[in-house]
Amino acid sequence: MIEQVFIAFTGVTAIWLTQQSNDAWKKYACLFGIAGQPFWFYSAYQAEQWGIFVLCIFYTYSWCLGIKNNWF
Repeated sequence: MIEQVFIAFTGVTAIWLTQQSNDAWKKYACLFGIAGQPFWFYSAYQAEQWGIFVLCIFYTYSWCLGIKNNWF
């Protein structure tokens, strides 16, 4: 249950940040996105939702690209 709270908070915040006109705010989207990934992995594993688990790998890769492009 607690992982769903973290998934909702980090996910909604990441999406909201991607839609901001202020570029200084947009770069934080990937940080919130990557912060939610452990909870996604845990939730998918516990529910044995292997398709979602594989999607988590691709989402993690995408958020890592955002970190690389915005922070390094």
